[in-house]
Amino acid sequence: MDTTHSSQHIVLVPGFWLGAWAWDAVVGPLRAAGLTPHPVTLPGLEPEADRSGIGREEHVRAVLELLESLEGEVVLVGHSGGGALVQQVADRAPERVRRVVFVDTGPLVDGARLHGGLEPEAVELPFPSWEELAANGSSVEGIDEAGLERLRSLAVPQPAGVAREPVRVSNPARLSVPATVVCTSIPSHVLREIASPGPPFHTELLEWQELSWVDLPTGHWPMLSRPAELAAVLVEAARA
Repeated sequence: MDTTHSSQHIVLVPGFWLGAWAWDAVVGPLRAAGLTPHPVTLPGLEPEADRSGIGREEHVRAVLELLESLEGEVVLVGHSGGGALVQQVADRAPERVRRVVFVDTGPLVDGARLHGGLEPEAVELPFPSWEELAANGSSVEGIDEAGLERLRSLAVPQPAGVAREPVRVSNPARLSVPATVVCTSIPSHVLREIASPGPPFHTELLEWQELSWVDLPTGHWPMLSRPAELAAVLVEAARA
């Protein structure tokens, strides 16, 4: 297997409401460092997409199919709601994943939901107001006015099924995949104290056997607020 940096694949999974465009300012520095980035637009996150019938399984399958198309090991990066998704992919195919990077997010316990309060008939979850985002801990700190306008104009509704359906993981081998935790809105020393399988986080993060912690102080969207610094962190994680 060729493990040179020039052939290292890095799959970039955005959080809710975002497409591959969210990584636009990150992919250039990754390529310059000799990595091969694959920013992802998940099913139902295309503009004007039909979001009915899109659930967690459709998103997991989409990333697994991407992995199957790539040769060698892959670094999986998940931001926000994409964290539980890359966790599920690592659960299904741990042998294909060199490292998982959680960007202001983490893996969930089996059965946890990202938004369990949605009505069963809800098809999509609209992009919230800035005030709603801040109230839920999704600070836009560090994003300039042009970036905020781009975020507002390009974000699309999230398929409700992805938010409503439970995360399912069962393969203990996922916990052996090395992981990097990029802490942006919560400092690493705080997250280490409060991360637990109970509320409010419902995370299995501290069960992972090999964790590296990186502090990148900013808001919830570092690919928009500090893209060059985030790219540098991802390069280091890919080469670890």
